[in-house]
Amino acid sequence: MQIEVLHIDECPNLEDAMASLAEVLEELSLGHILITSTLIRSPAEAAKHRFAGSPTVLIEGLDAVPGTEPTSNLACRIYRDGQKIAGSPDKDSLRKAIQAHLRANNSE
Repeated sequence: MQIEVLHIDECPNLEDAMASLAEVLEELSLGHILITSTLIRSPAEAAKHRFAGSPTVLIEGLDAVPGTEPTSNLACRIYRDGQKIAGSPDKDSLRKAIQAHLRANNSE
């Protein structure tokens, strides 16, 4: 499984996103999976990578928390869960995305 975090320079939420991902992977006994990060430096790079704001978590190239359109703006991303707003995805959303990916791959 390839997990990539797209981010802008000095993203204030990158560390939280990376830590949450690492914790979820450990909880699911997937701590061996490498999480890579990619710095998005330009609008062209944002378009190329389907960037949806910083940080964007991709699992096999797909947004782990869909619902935000890709953008060429080098800006922070807002994650909404009901009334709650955050700058990085919560662990429950990440866990669900990883589990859904595992189920999809096991059924093929």
